[in-house]
Amino acid sequence: MEKINRKKPSCFQRCWRRCCHLLRHRRPLLPRLVRLGQPMVSAPNLLRNQKYSALSFIPQVLYEQFSVFLNFCFLVMALSQFVTALKIGYLYTYWGPLSFVICVTALREAVDDLRRWRRDRELNSALYEVAADASAESAVRLLPSRLLQVGHVVRLAKGDRVPADLVLLRAPDRRGACYLRTDQLDGETDWKLRVAPAATQLAWEESDLNASQGSTVWAERPSMDLSTFVGTLTTSTGAQVPLGIENTLWAGTMLASAGPVLGVVVYTGRETRAAMNSAKPRSKLSLIDSEVNLATKVLVGSVLLVSLLLVGLKGFGGQWYKYFWRFLLLFSYIIPLALRMNLDMAKIIYAFMIVRDKCLDGCVVRNTTVPEELGRISYLLSDKTGTLTENNMVFKKLHLGSLVITDDADSLAEVRCHVTAWLKARIGSDEDSDSERQTQRDGGGGGVTREGADAGSRAAEAVRALALCHNVTPVPGEAGGPADYQASSPDEVALVGWAACAGLALAERDQDRMVLLAGPADAAGVRLEYRLLQVFPFSSESKRMGVLVRDEQSGEIAYYTKGADSVLAPLVQPLDWIDEEVANLSREGLRTLLVARRCLTPEFYRDWSARYEQAGLAVRDREQRLEQVRQQLDSGLELLCVTGVEDRLADGVRRCLETLHDAGVRVWMLTGDRLETACCIARSARLVERGAGLHVFQPAPAAIGDPSVPGGSSSSAAATAAASGISGASGIAGSDGADLLDRELRAAARRVEAGQALALTGAALEAAVAQDERLFARIACRAPAVVVSRCSPTQKAAVVRLLQRHTGRRCAAIGDGGNDVAMIQAADCGLGIAGREGRQAALAADVSVSRFEQSARLLLVHGRRCYRNSALLAQFVIHRGLAISAMQAVFSAVFYYAAVSLFPGALMVGYATVFTNFPVFSLVLDRDVPATTAEKFPELYRELLKGRELSAKTLWVWTAVSLYQGGVIMYGSLWLFETSFLRIVSIAFTAIVLNELLMVACTVRTWHWLMSVAELLSLLCYLLAVVVLPNYFDPGFILTLSFLWKVSVITAISAIPFFVIKFVRYYMRPPITRKLQSGADSPAWFEQAGRLRRPIEARPLLSSMVDISGGVGGGPDIELQPPDSPAGPGTPLMMTLLQSRT
Repeated sequence: MEKINRKKPSCFQRCWRRCCHLLRHRRPLLPRLVRLGQPMVSAPNLLRNQKYSALSFIPQVLYEQFSVFLNFCFLVMALSQFVTALKIGYLYTYWGPLSFVICVTALREAVDDLRRWRRDRELNSALYEVAADASAESAVRLLPSRLLQVGHVVRLAKGDRVPADLVLLRAPDRRGACYLRTDQLDGETDWKLRVAPAATQLAWEESDLNASQGSTVWAERPSMDLSTFVGTLTTSTGAQVPLGIENTLWAGTMLASAGPVLGVVVYTGRETRAAMNSAKPRSKLSLIDSEVNLATKVLVGSVLLVSLLLVGLKGFGGQWYKYFWRFLLLFSYIIPLALRMNLDMAKIIYAFMIVRDKCLDGCVVRNTTVPEELGRISYLLSDKTGTLTENNMVFKKLHLGSLVITDDADSLAEVRCHVTAWLKARIGSDEDSDSERQTQRDGGGGGVTREGADAGSRAAEAVRALALCHNVTPVPGEAGGPADYQASSPDEVALVGWAACAGLALAERDQDRMVLLAGPADAAGVRLEYRLLQVFPFSSESKRMGVLVRDEQSGEIAYYTKGADSVLAPLVQPLDWIDEEVANLSREGLRTLLVARRCLTPEFYRDWSARYEQAGLAVRDREQRLEQVRQQLDSGLELLCVTGVEDRLADGVRRCLETLHDAGVRVWMLTGDRLETACCIARSARLVERGAGLHVFQPAPAAIGDPSVPGGSSSSAAATAAASGISGASGIAGSDGADLLDRELRAAARRVEAGQALALTGAALEAAVAQDERLFARIACRAPAVVVSRCSPTQKAAVVRLLQRHTGRRCAAIGDGGNDVAMIQAADCGLGIAGREGRQAALAADVSVSRFEQSARLLLVHGRRCYRNSALLAQFVIHRGLAISAMQAVFSAVFYYAAVSLFPGALMVGYATVFTNFPVFSLVLDRDVPATTAEKFPELYRELLKGRELSAKTLWVWTAVSLYQGGVIMYGSLWLFETSFLRIVSIAFTAIVLNELLMVACTVRTWHWLMSVAELLSLLCYLLAVVVLPNYFDPGFILTLSFLWKVSVITAISAIPFFVIKFVRYYMRPPITRKLQSGADSPAWFEQAGRLRRPIEARPLLSSMVDISGGVGGGPDIELQPPDSPAGPGTPLMMTLLQSRT
């Protein structure tokens, strides 16, 4: 399936790239020692997004265009016209169309590249203040961005774009903090905190750019990782300071806080993180492009066969190969040279119409190759959080074991009382509490048990943990109002916000301290200050975050951590209620987190801090060593609470999923959340129909290779899974595990056959793929819906490839976060939502939308219309070339197989352009049904999925029509009417032009004013050609009545049978669109048919009467026939429609 989705480079392209790679000289990427203020030789700091240069533009454009098979064929044919023996007509006959196609493409490429060049020039010319040489008169000089080198010390002001990768040296904040906007780099909209090393922040003055003399920075080799950095700052005194990601300013980001800030350049140009992550996106080839390419190859083969046939009938005597080549040239119009250009222009029109749709506010088409792809989507893979849900977290429950705290007012008031009591005890008995805390600590830094503590004290400790353990930054509110909380995780904002309501509000935070305001919201409150000793941010590997804080009043040191239950549950002291309560919260659809704490003695902290600092100075494997030291804090953790936050469904999700189900699109939900939470959301969103079962595929631990089970791993199974694209599979444990898993797969197959949806975890997915990939794919593809929980970004992309590989159908993926980018890029059509987690998914997507509910209209209205119109456009372009080539074949056969052109070159060029192309291209504006009807009746989309719009059958039908019409026009002109060749040309050419215009006019369903203009403009161009080109026509004969009735008769004979057959078929076997339109004329049926539908909560799902993958349909259908229907009143509409079609 990958071969279908990607444009495979030709042999010429592979050779060209290989030669360029060998000739291109690149410096190796190595670690470097940067001397501050002393520039060193480095990669040019040029931002270059241009595709071409002034010298390479013409050769590269020509190479790319002639790498296309069609263009190359026409190039060979055009070159053959320089050979006298092969010359048929004027050179412009073949060079004209080819040059037009190449020039249009070159012009488009030139305009796009010019825009990129202007943008690059603007950024490369931006001026920055840098430290001057010691010999310079001024300490500061201005340099354009393109001249910056490694070692330059740069000063940035607020709003400045960071020109290269820098290490922060000083910020105006007294603690060396500044904030960056990174949305243009990683798509995340929250500001990032960056901190200058204390050694440079305290020693330098704001205006002293030359204070860096004698200091050095060791930096790791350039890499693509945006989230890590390993470096070491050595001051002039010899002191070494470890540098991490919090000390960096990556190129492409923007300084959001007040300046100025100072930084030293460590990477430039192509070695910056932004440049190394700016790889070209995977080129996607749409399904209609694949179908058109296949049809084109068939047409090329037909040209060869027809030419060979005519040569054979003439006789293979003499220089027969010359005649063969001349016939190839004469029938070359069968090959649709302009088809590719027409389809590319149509894609631009489609993208414009999508963006202009008022119902799709905020929609952006970033890849114009996929509009038609939206019309053939069979599977839609969706993220949960922020996609199906709002990603607007609301606190719901806090579980303490014996006490459950909810979000109601009474429960909140009770918690405030507990916090107030804890605060009074803390203030009133500081001296007594010192000895108590010392008793609570163990000598080795172990955990603290609270078995004897009352529920109130535990509630207050849980609230304090939520107020301290996070990465939230308070932002002052407007007009002195309450502070707003900003963080990359909506979960943390919800928990910190609830802690503020409970009596502990986060008031201030910087890089080394936090201030909590304790007390009622309407009172001044008590300030509680905590020193931030260390922050361990969340990562997808650790699945938890933590903070190490010291209470400034009491001196108590504590380590707080929160994360997924699968990670923290094994680390905390055993409690029998954890698994049960976490499962209960998940079944309510809540996202759960475990919060734990460990108190540390000063001695233990000093020892641990020294080890952590030593690990931070390591040059090699720094991250691994830091993680090993951090894990020493995880032993003896005390569980404080389990939190549950609700992520509400986004507006319109239920109706959208129901509509997609009726349209034959199967939706899979891939999420990193717990299985119970994912299943609850699936039922709530109606991804799983009401009343339908949900089979949980959850093999025993031995079957999924749990390492804790004896024999629970297998390298061979893991290798099988890895080969399938599912990473991290642990495999099957021997024959027992394989048998267990095989039985589970067979049971899942029986449940799916019975109509149940399928739910499983990422681990179960890995094991099933390793066991029998084909069987699992067959089971999953037959399920009406699939839910995969605990799914990593790599697994999401692997699921997409699994579907593509085993179904051969088109897959779309939609998500809103950075963890969805891999899935979006792997899909045939990627949809991104600009959500609370940032714009990374939206920027990586082919089409970005603002809400999930817009995907239904995008597919059912625009996708269906784009694919249908492009299919019709392709068929008309093919028909146009086949019809005139049929006339040429008849002409050659009648005149003893002479390889002579029927029409002059000017007429042939005009026929393919100004005489017929405008009406044919205007078909992209056609609408067979209104947009409201396409949305109201999603079964129309299901019909499109059958692939009948552009298939082998339709190609043969259009071929037969073209041969008939071309033959009738030519034979009629030759035998029935005229003997003068000039009059034959006049009659035949006029008839073929009128025939094409009539074919377009009678195919249009909904007339757009531009369609009428296109028809009239083409007719006027033809009349103008008759006047301007008298040598090709007989003007005197054209003005006679004889010419008019002869052309009319021939045109009628060629066109009327086609329309009669089409008319009879339209009424004898009407399409669904006509039944919908005719049935809607009855006002009574209008209401019955669903225009005035009941609310979705009270309406059953429509029946899935046609299953493209063999799955089981849904519930009963409520679409009814009109009272006078032959099928009887009340008969389900779609049942009758589909029975009539079969």
